[in-house]
Amino acid sequence: MIETPALSPAAEPFSASQAVAAGTDYAELKVGPQGLFWNEFRPQDGACRLWHWRDGRARCLTPDGFSVRSRVYEYGGGGFCLSDDAVLFVNEADQQVYHQDLHGGPPQALTSGERRYGDLRWAAGQLLAVEESHTATQVEHRLVALQPGPRRVVAEGADFYAAPTLSDDGQRLAWIEWRRPEQPWTATRLMASERVADGRWGVPRCVAGDANGAESLQQPCFDDQARLYCLSDRNGFWQPWGETAAGWSALPALPADHAGAPWQLGASTWLVLGENRYLASWFEGGFSRLGLRHADGTLEDFSGAYTRFRCLDRDEQFIYAIAASAHSLPAVIAIDRTSHAVQVLAGGALPLPAEHISQPRSIRYPSGDSEAHGFFYPASGNTARPPLVVFIHGGPTSACQPVLDPRIQYWTQRGFAVADLNYRGSTGYGRAYRQALHLRWGEVDVEDACAAVDYLAAQGLIDPQQAFIRGGSAGGYTTLCALAFRDVFRAGASLYGVSDPLALTRATHKFEGDYMDWLIGDPQQDVERYRQRTPLLYAGQIKVPVIFFQGELDAVVVPEQTRAMLEALQANGIEAQGHFYANERHGFRTAANLAHALEQEWKFYRAVLASSRD
Repeated sequence: MIETPALSPAAEPFSASQAVAAGTDYAELKVGPQGLFWNEFRPQDGACRLWHWRDGRARCLTPDGFSVRSRVYEYGGGGFCLSDDAVLFVNEADQQVYHQDLHGGPPQALTSGERRYGDLRWAAGQLLAVEESHTATQVEHRLVALQPGPRRVVAEGADFYAAPTLSDDGQRLAWIEWRRPEQPWTATRLMASERVADGRWGVPRCVAGDANGAESLQQPCFDDQARLYCLSDRNGFWQPWGETAAGWSALPALPADHAGAPWQLGASTWLVLGENRYLASWFEGGFSRLGLRHADGTLEDFSGAYTRFRCLDRDEQFIYAIAASAHSLPAVIAIDRTSHAVQVLAGGALPLPAEHISQPRSIRYPSGDSEAHGFFYPASGNTARPPLVVFIHGGPTSACQPVLDPRIQYWTQRGFAVADLNYRGSTGYGRAYRQALHLRWGEVDVEDACAAVDYLAAQGLIDPQQAFIRGGSAGGYTTLCALAFRDVFRAGASLYGVSDPLALTRATHKFEGDYMDWLIGDPQQDVERYRQRTPLLYAGQIKVPVIFFQGELDAVVVPEQTRAMLEALQANGIEAQGHFYANERHGFRTAANLAHALEQEWKFYRAVLASSRD
């Protein structure tokens, strides 16, 4: 069923530059004795800067020449933490950790060299981090302590690490680790170690996740009694579990994912407040909720009008979060724990009049022998059966959210309807839905994209003859597969998309080094399956126009892949454009490039529509 009424006609569409300028976002939020801190990204200059809020006022802490962003695992996360009287952060340019005194003075480097750092954690007077080192032949990861004293290795030997966590008394240490070929959303282990008499850490032991390799754990934490907790999907959803004398026990929780896939380090979607008491966000039908679970099992809802919550923290008076809704941009908010009153501390602007914002309607539709999910945004105005743009998110183990996205509004303002899909394999709908993409990438996602067009056309909401598809990274792969293997879309756009998955296995970075094995199969044993799902080999079957956008510094999907696909289409006489950006990596960050790509994509589709009327 489709919900929510359509909107009134829109005013003059806003420009690509305005849409990009509205894309200010926030990543990571922490509260301490010195106040509240958050990391803000502004596309105008592509930098991430720390802000400090105290006594009703906010000030920027990050001086020019610095940007707070980790690149561990390429996707980063955990770029800053708070010590007792300072901020510790990773500088984007050199990936080193800096100390910034809150009383003034420039940041001072704590580390040096070629290593990268991320997932910074401060507790019990210690600074812990995930460390990444690159050699000519391999990339290694480990957990290290950077303070106090000289750098010390805390744990090594596993392929990947995340979420180093100390108990308040400093006597217990926990972390997440996993080994290849697993991904952090397929199978991980929760490790723990106790401090021994000489102050060092004892032999680590696996406390959860090692039984059958089919459990993903994330976000461990301790309560004030040094009891260990974690999110586990052993019952089908990422839900809170706690350590007991008899083993591990599930905390009272709704049957819902309480986190998304951990593509980045440093996530905080739940907080333990005491035994069987916790604050958490979770997903219901793709919408995010926020609540406080009390010891008696009752749930106090703090969601209000927001539909997405990230980066939770709290003090005695407030719950803090980065939140967004279908009618407002991302914001840093403070929710009074007694009255539930909400203060917007930063962000939350409306780029358009409220009555001109296209609101998401939740859709759940049949696809193949299953079903898929997504959100439908009506075109502005009274256009009957408008053209459709299908958005395919990246990952592919990721998700889209029903929040105000200026890019989507850019299209609806121009008379396009938008379907933002959470195809099978997306997160937020439980482990089984997430695992449905196993060995079937390029099949079920494509099937879901095409089924969405059929479903919306049957509802009389779009013109199925004027449907377009676009996606970035893994979404670009689904786009190219849909264009090569199905006859549904009039044109498509691939933003740093995969065109040759086998080549990706040879050229991509360590974090995703085995991802193709899970998504498609073993590169040696399943060569024919790879061949059948390689758009580059079937470029001759693409009969519609395609536009490509690619960063020259991309280490995930290398530029050579995009050039090969572009040249193959052009050699076949297909209208194809390519736009390459010299200083962009995987996912564009510069405002001018973002605006250019958005506008060029729209002009490309407009030309396709015009040609159909000639």
